Amino acid sequence: MIVFDLRCGNAHVFEAWFASSDAYAEQRGRGLIECPICSDATIEKAVMAPNIAPKGDRPAGPAPEAMKAALQAMAQAQQAALANSEWVGSAFADRARAMHVGDAEPATIHGQATRAEAKALVDEGVPVAPLLLPVVPPERAN
Repeated sequence: MIVFDLRCGNAHVFEAWFASSDAYAEQRGRGLIECPICSDATIEKAVMAPNIAPKGDRPAGPAPEAMKAALQAMAQAQQAALANSEWVGSAFADRARAMHVGDAEPATIHGQATRAEAKALVDEGVPVAPLLLPVVPPERAN
């Protein structure tokens, strides 16, 4: 198995595992790889930092179990925060803007926005924040 850092056309970076470099190329060529954040299928390899083992008796950093536990805790906290939030999908920017200017009732929402949409919302003073971890849209959940 080989792991690659991949980047979509919207500059989201994510990790994916493949049986080989050829398997990656074949799946990419067939359009089978898509961004887990925005579903964009324009995928390229991202620059990866080399995995260099520490010298001598230096510690290697956090144990994988500690990292896994930290990620699980973050995922649970995010899930709890989103429990009373409405998924609005790609309508996020329009809904957030409408609530900000008073054209829609205030509500707690989450969804998808392009980088340009998110920047425009911030520039307009709309209070938005990115989620720490990707969210699977309800229609794509198992």
